[in-house]
Amino acid sequence: MKVLIIGGVAGGASAAARLRRLDEQAEIVVLERSGYVSYANCGLPYYVGGVITDKEALTLQTPESFRRRFRIDVRVGHEATAIHPERKSVTVRSIADGTEYEETYDKLILSPGARAVRPDLPGIDDGRIMTLRTVEDTFRIREYVERCRPRHATVVGGGFIGLEMAENLMEAGVPTTLLQRSAQVLPPLDYDMACQVHSYLRTRGLDLRLNTPIAGYEDAGDCLRVVLKEKPPLKTDLVLLAIGVEPDTKLARDAGLELGRKGSIVVNEYMETSLPDIYAVGDAVQVRHLVSGRPALISLAGPANKQGRIAADRICGREGRYRGSQGSSVIKLFGMTAASTGLNEKSAQAAGIPYEKVVNFSTDHAGYYPGAANLTLKTLFDPESGRILGAQIVGFGGVDKRIDVLAAAVREGLNAADLSELELAYAPPYSSARDPVNVAGFTIENLRSGLVRQFHWDQVDTLCRDGGATLIDVRTPGEFRSGHIPGAVNIPLDDLRERLGELDRDKKIYVNCHSGLRSYLACRILTGSGFACAHLSGGYRFYSYVMSDRRCDEGAAHPCGIPLK
Repeated sequence: MKVLIIGGVAGGASAAARLRRLDEQAEIVVLERSGYVSYANCGLPYYVGGVITDKEALTLQTPESFRRRFRIDVRVGHEATAIHPERKSVTVRSIADGTEYEETYDKLILSPGARAVRPDLPGIDDGRIMTLRTVEDTFRIREYVERCRPRHATVVGGGFIGLEMAENLMEAGVPTTLLQRSAQVLPPLDYDMACQVHSYLRTRGLDLRLNTPIAGYEDAGDCLRVVLKEKPPLKTDLVLLAIGVEPDTKLARDAGLELGRKGSIVVNEYMETSLPDIYAVGDAVQVRHLVSGRPALISLAGPANKQGRIAADRICGREGRYRGSQGSSVIKLFGMTAASTGLNEKSAQAAGIPYEKVVNFSTDHAGYYPGAANLTLKTLFDPESGRILGAQIVGFGGVDKRIDVLAAAVREGLNAADLSELELAYAPPYSSARDPVNVAGFTIENLRSGLVRQFHWDQVDTLCRDGGATLIDVRTPGEFRSGHIPGAVNIPLDDLRERLGELDRDKKIYVNCHSGLRSYLACRILTGSGFACAHLSGGYRFYSYVMSDRRCDEGAAHPCGIPLK
């Protein structure tokens, strides 16, 4: 059996290695148009910033190492230009000399990946406007930074690559502006969670400009001029385009394969395309979203590797199925980490899936143990069953650990009660006796059982307009003076029982505190005393990030707001 693989990065390389492990006799040929194979795509920005200093560390395998260990014929600098399904062959062009030849196959795996989007704008072809997708791109950007010593760089786009490049350009000593067309960075996060990221990036010195679309680029001699719509132009020495990727599927289209969203390749659960003996994996394929069940494009290394393995299993007669992707992701932003899994509010709304949400704030481990760090956890759940639909975490410690637990919960259909019962490892340097994941489960169960009601930051402005409600803030007088919701009355939690007589029993009471802990306790007091009440999810801290661009509080604090030493 001869297997031909087009594309030798995550999905293609994974498929090739798995094929050899399953079939020692198979002839395996990998075509890769770039000069590198099986490289660490996600690590490329860190070479630009000098975090990774060794070029060789970016490549996990080489053509030579593939041949030595796996007896796989890897041909870099060879581009597939046409697929001929009727005669089971592929036309291949050598990039070095332009010669062409035809390569046959018994089974074909397409792993062409995705290409960086370059919008058709005036001046877009200037050599100082770059994208980052390959190892060669990385070397080109690093060489430019070292040789030209840019006084300023502009990153266009606030997704993973854009943010990582902004961080690494700044780490390389280049003052950087990031331009984002929409109101937030990191689309996997909801806007309210992204607001914490915005605040933190600005404290680190990034010139972050949201709601800033670009009209074009102009050569200004010794610099570039970025022309902005309805705003003054921006002078810069280097532009890094990171506005997204699109499936690289011209080969598939020309061969007559069925295509789906944004031109992606339609595959079944075995990674089989619409044509016999042709498989597809990685960023170019349309997958099923595990939670919503809808078609999705999810460009992540983890899913691509798993898909490559499943395609190899199917070719070798083994049973393996790709159930779908939930889009679990994590990103380092200087000292902050942001992560998500499953559905966010935007995707739940688009899919028409009912949901409710809770926001919790805590430290990553016991507050009395040195080194505790803040994290904010937002969890989406099905209001009827309590099933966990998705989660987002932003913080300074323990974020990756919790998102992985929640990713497993989403994948296995766990509900809030399951979260509350999870027995997670605990010692003061690593967690608390009630882990933040457990606390999210407790919070959801309190809501679903009717023990407490909540309201959210985007409902605050409409609560007291008709005079039929009272808004109280149960933080300390000092906290209240430092900032509060307009119209709120300060009644500290510890004084609440003695001051119930000040409240109108005919009005519903809306309570807020720093994080939601004291307001929950206040609601239990009020409910037990015959009042109708609800508390603010996430507390004033979360509200102020969204409404007033609160300065990021990197210092660890107790959920009650008390700074930890």
